[in-house]
Amino acid sequence: MAHRVADELVRRLAEAGVERIYGVVGDSLNPVTDALRLNTKVKWIHVRNEEAGAFAAGAEAQLTGKLAACGGSCGPGNLHLINGLFDAHRSNAPVLAIASHIPSSEIGTAYFQETHPQNLFQECSYYCELISNPAQFERVLHIAMQHAAGLSGVGVIVLPGDIAGADLPPESAPRSIVSRRPSIRPGDKDLAKLADLINSSKKVALFCGIGCDKAHDEVVALAEKVKAPVGHSYRGKPFVEYDNPYDVGMTGMIGFGMAYEAIHECDLLILLGTDFPYDKFLPTKTKIAQIDIRVERLGRRSRLDLGIWGDVRETLQALLPLLDTKKDREYLDATLRQHKEKLRKMNVYVDHVGTRLPMHPEPVAATLSEVAAPDAIFTADTGMCNVWSARYIKATKDRRIIGSFNHGSMANALPQAIGAQCAYPDRQVISMSGDGGLAMLMGDLLTITQYDLPIKVLVFDNGALGMVKLEMETGGFPDFQTDLKNPNFAKLAEAIGMMGVRIEKPTDLTSGLKRALEHKGPALIDVVTDPNALSIPSHADRSQAVGFALALGKMVLAGNIDEVVATVEGNIRHTGESLESI
Repeated sequence: MAHRVADELVRRLAEAGVERIYGVVGDSLNPVTDALRLNTKVKWIHVRNEEAGAFAAGAEAQLTGKLAACGGSCGPGNLHLINGLFDAHRSNAPVLAIASHIPSSEIGTAYFQETHPQNLFQECSYYCELISNPAQFERVLHIAMQHAAGLSGVGVIVLPGDIAGADLPPESAPRSIVSRRPSIRPGDKDLAKLADLINSSKKVALFCGIGCDKAHDEVVALAEKVKAPVGHSYRGKPFVEYDNPYDVGMTGMIGFGMAYEAIHECDLLILLGTDFPYDKFLPTKTKIAQIDIRVERLGRRSRLDLGIWGDVRETLQALLPLLDTKKDREYLDATLRQHKEKLRKMNVYVDHVGTRLPMHPEPVAATLSEVAAPDAIFTADTGMCNVWSARYIKATKDRRIIGSFNHGSMANALPQAIGAQCAYPDRQVISMSGDGGLAMLMGDLLTITQYDLPIKVLVFDNGALGMVKLEMETGGFPDFQTDLKNPNFAKLAEAIGMMGVRIEKPTDLTSGLKRALEHKGPALIDVVTDPNALSIPSHADRSQAVGFALALGKMVLAGNIDEVVATVEGNIRHTGESLESI
């Protein structure tokens, strides 16, 4: 029996550990989908938008560390993949994208649905090549998968439908994918330099990213030995925050606690496995050492007094015996006391929920954290959902939180939850969705019901693009076109076969969340929250206060006094103080 290119594609994917391909079928993909019909080791997950498929594959790859896959038919079909692939690539998620193409004989003729995927996908992949001959297929597929698995990012094969349906030449040779990474430990001279730098510094602070994902105990041991407060990035939160008595929160626009002050007041800042992009929140005068497995990241965000190329875990294990145990805890203890006070102020709306309507979003996220499973997987939409999840979802050893943290796309949470639930069918998966983000890819609620995935979608229903509103106001602009006219999302969910729960009162919050989370099937929780809850950054500068005041002045002159009152009241949060405190 003839063995088609498409049959070999599916066989090789299964051999590499790929369990699913997320996508939308189409004529140019017919040989591939037929091969999937015949080889049941790889499943096709029919999403309603290819963008959602790429987000789902990226989430699966981030959570499992294994190669995941998505696909789209020629032209518009695979173009929809691009946004989700950008997110996967920037999140270092190993994903293979199958970009189907028009018939090979028609390429270059302005044929129906013709694009040039090998050009379009270059920026969101490590490797992207057109397969123009069946004899070329096996090697190009191998190279694409090896790039994705080895470099942790996206590999793309552009596969014309006629090539996918062609017979595979019998002389093709198999090539296994190498995905197990070696550990990298820096040399003794570099370790000695770092140890000398730490031992000679009086006040040391740590700032940790996702590169600490296997180094929690080593980070805590380092903090204990050198009496260092530990800040973390959003991607580092799940791996650093839990069981860490030295944690002082996050810096940046959505940060909280004492992280900003800690990394600015130290003598030596050690960056551990982080590529935190907002350089204005990083110190410019403090000495900085950086440890990262990706050498290209050393020094690209901040000054660099000493760069160390290596795995965080391996490096710290080798470094710890070389360090002197510091005795002076004054800097650490003062930072921890101030951090505790900042958390108290941040929790003002959590500790005193009250009866005000619409309710504040802070207790929604905090209550969700309390009632969710200790190994729950949270996906968070970009925008204010990032703020609430970063500040109020408590990390545990087994919880995970993912989002579009590097690419910053809207509408990521729902499709990422699909990928998470497919990969972990027995774990609780919760999508923390903004109403704007949910509406953008809302069609993929149907994917949840089609596969009966027990995902819980919590919608922060504030009728506004909240983060954009905040950015406008702090930039000195009255908010414009940020309002959303929403349906009752709970009734919408019920209409498509999901459990729908609508929560409008604080008194119904805990019971409503528990009822939805205990439901065995998919559920959507529509929580009506205050659109003026625009949280102040942990370290807001004077220009933001001036911009905010200017925006309010313009609203007053325009006669929108009621909106001004609501906005001012909504912004007096996080610190529990007025904007004058900035």
